[in-house]
Amino acid sequence: MAPMMDYTDRHLRYLLRLLSPHALLYTEMVTTGALLHGDRERHLVFNPEEHPVALQLGGSDPLELAQCARHGAEYGYDEINLNVGCPSDRVQNGRFGACLMAEPELVADSMRAMSEAVNIPVTVKTRLGIDERDSYEELSHFIRMVAAAGCRVFILHARKALLKGLSPKENREIPPLQYDRVYQIKRDFPELTIILNGGVKTVADMRAHLQHVDGVMIGRAACDDTYLLARIEEEIFCGPPVLAREAVARRYAEYADAQVAYGENEHYVLRHLLGLYQGVAGARRWRRGLSTRDQQWPNCVAAVDAALSRLRAA
Repeated sequence: MAPMMDYTDRHLRYLLRLLSPHALLYTEMVTTGALLHGDRERHLVFNPEEHPVALQLGGSDPLELAQCARHGAEYGYDEINLNVGCPSDRVQNGRFGACLMAEPELVADSMRAMSEAVNIPVTVKTRLGIDERDSYEELSHFIRMVAAAGCRVFILHARKALLKGLSPKENREIPPLQYDRVYQIKRDFPELTIILNGGVKTVADMRAHLQHVDGVMIGRAACDDTYLLARIEEEIFCGPPVLAREAVARRYAEYADAQVAYGENEHYVLRHLLGLYQGVAGARRWRRGLSTRDQQWPNCVAAVDAALSRLRAA
C-alpha cells in the first residue's frame, strides 16, 4: 500500500490490516526535519497490529537520514524507505523527492548511511526519470549506483515526473505509464527486488504485472475502494477468509472510539470508512451517513450503526 500524504496515517493502516494480514503498509512521507525538530512521537507511533509496516522518509542529508532511520528502527518499523519520487514544489524546495533523481551519488550516499545505521531493509521509491532526464540509460545508471550502495529493493512508479508546470495530482495522471521500462529493469537487474507502482486498479492488473516483477504497489485505488484489500488477500495471497464489510466496519468503529477517547476527532478517524462499500448498492447513503458533520452521534459505534441502517434502506 503506497505512502500517500493525508491518507496513509495509522488509522487507515489499522483498517487495511483488518482486510489483509499480508499486504505491506507504508506510512505517509515523514521529513527528516519533522523527526529531528518536531514531535517525534506523533510522527512515529503506530499500532502493533499494523505489522508489517514501513516508514517512508523525505530528506537528502545522509547523516540526518541515518539518524531518522535509527529512530524508525527503535520504534519497531519493519523497513525504512527513501522518497525519491514526490514532485511537489514544497518537496523540491527542500531538495528531496523526485529531484534527487538528478543526484544519484547523493541518493547512494544516503542509502549507504541508512543501511549502516539499521539492521532492517532500507529501500527506495522513485520515478522512471525527471523532465528530459528520462532515458532508460539514465534510469539504469541510477539503479546501478544506488544498488551498489546496498539497496536491494526498488519501488518504481512507472512514470517520469515533470518538476515544473504540473501539480502532484497531474504528475500521477499526465506523464504516460511505461510499464515496459519497469519490466526491463527487472530483466537487467534480476538480483534486485523490483516493485511496480502506478495505475494499478484491479486484481487482474496485479496478476498481469506479477508475471514480470516481484511485487505491485497500489495507492488511490484502495482509498476509493477499501475492500479491494480483502480481494487481494483472497486472490493474491490466498489467505484465510476475510472479514465481511459489516464486521470490518464494526471493529473499526470500536477502534475509532478508543482513538477519540485519546483526543482524536471522530470525523477524522471515520473518514477512512467512506470507501468500504464502494460498488455496493447503497454506497452513497453509507458515505453520506458517515460524512454528515451536523449529526450528533454519541460515539463512533453509533455513527457506523446509523450509516449501516441507511445502507440497508437503499
